Amino acid sequence: MAKDFLWWRDGIIYQIYPRSYQDSNEDGIGDLPGITQKLDYLKELDIDAIWLSPIYPSPDVDYGYDVADYVAIDPKFGNLEEFDILIEQAHQRGIHIILDLVLNHTSDQHQWFIQSRSSRDNPFRDWYIWRDAAAGGGEPNNWQSAFGGNGWEWDANTNQYYFHMFYKEQPDLNWQNPSVQNAILNVVEFWLKRGVDGFRLDVFNAFFKSQTFKNNPFKLGRRGFEQQHHIYDINQPELIDWLQKFRALLDSYPQRYSVGESFEATPETAALYVGEKLLHATFDFSFLKNRFNPSGFYHSIQRWENALEGRGWPNYVMNNHDVIRSASRYTRNENDARLKILAAMHLTLRGTPYLYYGEEIGMRDIRINKRKQVLDPIGKRYWPFYKGRDGCRSPMQWDDSLFAGFSSRQSWLPVNENFQWRNVESQKKDPDSLFNFYKQLIHLRKTIPALQRGMYLPLTFDPRRLLAYMRKLEDETVLVALNFSRRKVSLMVSTSILHQKWQLLFSNSREEMPDFRDRKITLAPYEVLLLSSD
Repeated sequence: MAKDFLWWRDGIIYQIYPRSYQDSNEDGIGDLPGITQKLDYLKELDIDAIWLSPIYPSPDVDYGYDVADYVAIDPKFGNLEEFDILIEQAHQRGIHIILDLVLNHTSDQHQWFIQSRSSRDNPFRDWYIWRDAAAGGGEPNNWQSAFGGNGWEWDANTNQYYFHMFYKEQPDLNWQNPSVQNAILNVVEFWLKRGVDGFRLDVFNAFFKSQTFKNNPFKLGRRGFEQQHHIYDINQPELIDWLQKFRALLDSYPQRYSVGESFEATPETAALYVGEKLLHATFDFSFLKNRFNPSGFYHSIQRWENALEGRGWPNYVMNNHDVIRSASRYTRNENDARLKILAAMHLTLRGTPYLYYGEEIGMRDIRINKRKQVLDPIGKRYWPFYKGRDGCRSPMQWDDSLFAGFSSRQSWLPVNENFQWRNVESQKKDPDSLFNFYKQLIHLRKTIPALQRGMYLPLTFDPRRLLAYMRKLEDETVLVALNFSRRKVSLMVSTSILHQKWQLLFSNSREEMPDFRDRKITLAPYEVLLLSSD
């Protein structure tokens, strides 16, 4: 491990969807004490930080992303005392805690909004975005909801519209109001004082809206939100000033971290918000959209590296709570060969790897065959064209007992039918399992500084079957070659590489060094090959 190891830069971050990780009180819903019970497992996996999806009180219109109180814990997950225990126990194991902050909007059950909609002269009125109807009647402008339909909701009590970029039960805060900005900074400090190590900012680049309230220009797209250039409701210049205040507050505490989910943004736009006085990192979600093809991943890596050059540190995700799991995207059976290729790429690139719970055992999405099975509101709205996000949020599969060891009773979402053979306990016992593959690769990353901090130097350009690159730090070099094909593939090597003294660091297909006959290395189907030189 590098002497100057920094947890958020050099470590592994693991996202937990709390209601699906471990149920400690037998109500079928995961909770904070359940997560605390599994900290030793996360330590065994050598995780450096946990990112918790929202745990605040919520009516669950959007399963926690509609917050009713920013400084409390939803009773279904526990209480502040149990959260403090989680923090303490995690820190004892060297594990940091990142909270999800949903700040673009609140629940319509938040006291701020209840006050705001009570009357036009309420002190909280301007904490949300209220507008009169257009001159001829109807919505104030053409701004849309990302979840479908117009973004304006009429309030008959006060005869004005309020804006919601997502569900109507999620009214947007008026970030142009300094009182809102200060209140949010107070929320941040509340959690910092409790020992929280970092924050993930949900759709942060949508916080501010233009005070001109002009119509967004039209563009071609499938539905309303996608048929607009979001000139006036996303990426407003006022955001930079607040991010600087936010960062200054974080920097007043040691080794705190911030990562932003940029909404409807290109890698180049996301990179604009990273820097010494801005966010530590932002997400690029290109990997979530790529096919199982090395060319797509290569171009995503290059674009992200180029966008961030001189600005900040990259991070990569293969899964999260909003998308089909990579195991379901890239496989049609229970074979994990492809997943090992993706894991190796993910854990050997320059940047912080984010893992999503269950990714380490290759969890698949649960099957949603009927509308009545759907819990996710957006899935209900767009069925059958979109089945929602329930599939990737199913309970963690710990063992082969009833309900996969997640709970002793029926879970809030069904457990995947493959849990009897795809679970943590069975994979721990299998030396060739995906779980043990992750453990090996994470161990290598932790022990070889070049894999943590080294430069990224591509060796294959616009590849069709093989992705290869080097990670180089001072005199230490690691060569990574990944065969995305079910056939043998050869990597041509340069004279400079040929003349270096290499040793076999890792392979899932061989135990001896490959020869460099004819200036090429031949890889077996779906082989992961790591060579080291110093």
